[in-house]
Amino acid sequence: QVQLVESGGGLVQPGGSLTLSCAVSGIIFSIWTMAWYRQVPGKERELVATISSRGATTYADSVKSRFTISRDNAKNTVYLQMNRLKPEDAAVYYCKPVRKGIAWGKGNQVTVSS
Repeated sequence: QVQLVESGGGLVQPGGSLTLSCAVSGIIFSIWTMAWYRQVPGKERELVATISSRGATTYADSVKSRFTISRDNAKNTVYLQMNRLKPEDAAVYYCKPVRKGIAWGKGNQVTVSS
């Protein structure tokens, strides 16, 4: 059974930084593209960033140049470094392998407020 445990969220002021972590177990982590998503109540879940098994990355336009996705295959962990945070970045953030049939984790709340 695949387990996804997101951590590192919290409250940060606008312009601040946070790093999210996602520990993954139950799959061969290194071969899968990993993704970070976010969701605000009442809105659809949004794809934020992806990182392939080889380290190629993609980003939503709204976070380009501010967020960085990375992975540590030795630790089965994917990260999301978030800089210059804006109030509109506030959401519950989820990580997930890009493959079918895997349930979402609990997510991690990020609040951006002064």
